[in-house]
Amino acid sequence: MKPIRIANGQGFWGDSLEAPVQLVERGPIDYLTLDYLAEITMSIMQKQRARDPRFGYAHDFIGVMARILPTCVEKNIKVVANAGGVNPQACGAAVAEVARKLGLAGKVKIGIVAGDDIMARLDELIAQGIALENMDTGNPLASIRDRVQSANVYFGAAPIAEALKQDAQVIITGRCTDTGLTLGPMIHEFGWAGDDWNRLAAGTIAGHIIECGAQCTGGNCQVDWKSIPELWDIGYPIVEAFDDGTFSVNKHAGTGGRVTVAGIKEQLMYEMGEPERYITPDCVADFTTVRLEQAAPDVVRVSGIEGGPATDFYKVSISYSAGYKAVGSLIYSWPEAYDKAKAADGILRRRLDALGLKFDEIRSEFVGAGALHGELAGAPSADLPEVLLRVGVRSENRAAIERFVKELAPLGLNGPPTVCGLGSGRPKVEEIVAYWPALMPKRAVSPQVEVFTA
Repeated sequence: MKPIRIANGQGFWGDSLEAPVQLVERGPIDYLTLDYLAEITMSIMQKQRARDPRFGYAHDFIGVMARILPTCVEKNIKVVANAGGVNPQACGAAVAEVARKLGLAGKVKIGIVAGDDIMARLDELIAQGIALENMDTGNPLASIRDRVQSANVYFGAAPIAEALKQDAQVIITGRCTDTGLTLGPMIHEFGWAGDDWNRLAAGTIAGHIIECGAQCTGGNCQVDWKSIPELWDIGYPIVEAFDDGTFSVNKHAGTGGRVTVAGIKEQLMYEMGEPERYITPDCVADFTTVRLEQAAPDVVRVSGIEGGPATDFYKVSISYSAGYKAVGSLIYSWPEAYDKAKAADGILRRRLDALGLKFDEIRSEFVGAGALHGELAGAPSADLPEVLLRVGVRSENRAAIERFVKELAPLGLNGPPTVCGLGSGRPKVEEIVAYWPALMPKRAVSPQVEVFTA
């Protein structure tokens, strides 16, 4: 069978708004994937939906679709995005409205993948004996049940493939795996079986390579980064996939950046636990079997991938309220900038102690004097021109955080000299949203696929 070209134009909610446009306009592709979700994003979206039931999805996606949908219809490019967040139905309705405004009514089928949001089912599941234990601590979810803000199952590629089978051109999911966005089109196009573990693993690794957008085409790349050409116009990645599970990674001709074996290796290491057991809902991929070859300039061929059977569990991403925090900063200038910043930190801590304030944690960083590497960097060897003191506190007690906020700014006048800035003024008190990873049996939840014409 002929290969298919799957591009990814978003690595997170906040990535380049121009990348999806570039991908659909500057060369041939069959699929455009857009990855918007991270663990913290789900809780943000849940808060948005709680304030207004029309929201709870990546609203940037609607503006992107307004720009690219006519071209996608003209070129028959299918779009697969997890922009639905905690409200994929509302996101789908917004895209349908865009289609109608563009004069494309009746010409675009939209697929919705839902069912991942189990927030309303938590008590039912716990009563059934599904404890949703924290994968790191082993504690049951019941211990923080009253503080949970969002709970979403990671679905895989199968419901995406099902929506494509029903002729959807734009597919919007809630929480699904990043890799599933790429694997779904491969399953649909090539008819891979649900137990063809090697091919499913290949599609999974293809998705992993491109899930972070330009991070695999020269962006955020450590190897020889100064020589990477035209980063201002960096090309986003494209997988050219074949039925046998082999594929190549490339980008549109004439775009900046670079696709190399070294760059692909860096991306393969991203968020990887046990390399021989990269677990997804679709399969278990073995990263130790990956073979990379520089087939041509800006073309890396990938082959040899092996995989094993999927587990009987879905991963669940749960967020919960874990107290409050505030982070503030002061900038000290030469001479003796580092000494002044250290002295200011000591003064602040003494004042907080004198007020009887207790925090779960207080942390100070000296930006410019080893903040990234801490003690490994050692003491600065020169009289630095400037140092930024950044102090953060967290506590279950909001009042303690609010008082910290009011004690930081006075250091500008009653502390060491040469304060040159107070950051953005008094720091804000913010709610801490913590992450609770868990597992649940696949039998307890099912994806819901709906396809309709805009």
